Amino acid sequence: MRSSLSYSLVLYFIVTNLQCFHLSFSIAYEIPSTKNYEGILAESPIATDQTVLQKHVAFFDRNHDGIIYPNETFEAFRALGFGVILSTVAANFINAGLSQSTRPGKSPSILLPIEVKNIQLGKHGSDTGVYDTEGRFVASKFEEIFKKHAKKNSNALTFDELMELVKSNRAPKDYKGWLASYVEFKILHLLAKDKDGLLTKESFRGVYDGSLFIQKEKEYSGKKIV
Repeated sequence: MRSSLSYSLVLYFIVTNLQCFHLSFSIAYEIPSTKNYEGILAESPIATDQTVLQKHVAFFDRNHDGIIYPNETFEAFRALGFGVILSTVAANFINAGLSQSTRPGKSPSILLPIEVKNIQLGKHGSDTGVYDTEGRFVASKFEEIFKKHAKKNSNALTFDELMELVKSNRAPKDYKGWLASYVEFKILHLLAKDKDGLLTKESFRGVYDGSLFIQKEKEYSGKKIV
């Protein structure tokens, strides 16, 4: 199962961000500072009224300055139990894929910053719609998932039911979105399934607001998945 997780992650990052492969992996090891990488003092931490999508990615903003650099993504993956190689690949490809879309009107930066305040601009297609275009949580869409797909247990999803959900959200010819959704939910199932292999409603809700990541960081402390 763990090797399958590793393969899916690497496949996702390579397929969705292949054009960025030439970027230096060394970026992932730079040390966080109270200043950002352009020498400007970091903004104050994200406000408490942040959207649910901003809360989702806040786990990766390790110094809480509103900007996620590859070194922070790397650190977050390590905190969840992933090994050095996969964490480095993930850090470079995730930041390469989301940096420019979350920095509208700005010139590309080789430092690959992701602006948390604009993270909704990085939403991919063929998703569940639980996040709206502003990154807010749509409760009706979340409840709809369980009404439509939770057939064996009204408050949990099996892996097969989760894959049914992924397929039902596919937009025509949105191959990048298809792959992104498949890998995201496969990883979610591996990380959050209970002893019976079920993804509970509580755990599923936790990934949307990022609380699941905090929980898993504690569980995987000192462990490495790959």
